[in-house]
Amino acid sequence: MKLYVGTSGWSYSGWRSLFYPENLEPSEWLPFYCQHFSTVEINMTFYRFPRPETLERWAELSPDGFTFSLKANRRITHVKRLREVRADLRYMYILAQSLGRKLGCLLFQLPPSLRLDLPLLEDFLGQLETRFRNVIEFRHPSWYTESVYDLLRQKKVIFCIVSSRQVPSETVVTAPAAYVRFHGLTAGYRYFYPDSELEVWASNLSQLRVSECFIYFNNDYQAHAVQNARKLRSLLESRLEKIKEKET
Repeated sequence: MKLYVGTSGWSYSGWRSLFYPENLEPSEWLPFYCQHFSTVEINMTFYRFPRPETLERWAELSPDGFTFSLKANRRITHVKRLREVRADLRYMYILAQSLGRKLGCLLFQLPPSLRLDLPLLEDFLGQLETRFRNVIEFRHPSWYTESVYDLLRQKKVIFCIVSSRQVPSETVVTAPAAYVRFHGLTAGYRYFYPDSELEVWASNLSQLRVSECFIYFNNDYQAHAVQNARKLRSLLESRLEKIKEKET
């Protein structure tokens, strides 16, 4: 299993002195971040479509092997709620290609108010370009059913495994890759995952039958995401190494 572990975003002024050196200019934050992590999740694409040149510059500033996962624009998921989005999807894919080989996944996060609708989901999945790693994050519990998982498997779309207060933390695999988001629990984005909880996650994730696993921490408060991402990566690497030794 190839691991990509990072945080949801890197441009946080509150991380200065906690992660970024005090005197480091914001323009240098991405190169610094890339020295510590192999991937980052981009949230700004949810709110607006950046210029392709912006993504190209990010790709240039990052080393070989680094990946960016993009959150699909809210026009697709929250405004149109997956209906009549063919043109929007086409533009999202064109924009994503600006990253070249450094494109990780495309995350489609559904709104909590959108409940189970299999015909709607099937129609939407049929419009996705299969050459991309497409991910769907469900935020209403009604979507957590075998019929949904089977549909995702048929289309080879990645089910987003989440740790949050809204939905179950089910480690379901529907594609050759896995995608995991940590939103925080009792305190939301202020939540700090203790080692005991990360140990359980490491145990569960290390057993997944996937070739790649993308993991992002979204609890940005006080740079908790940085600390938790580093710890889970260490725990997972250790477990995967032990599994590899047993198999050889």
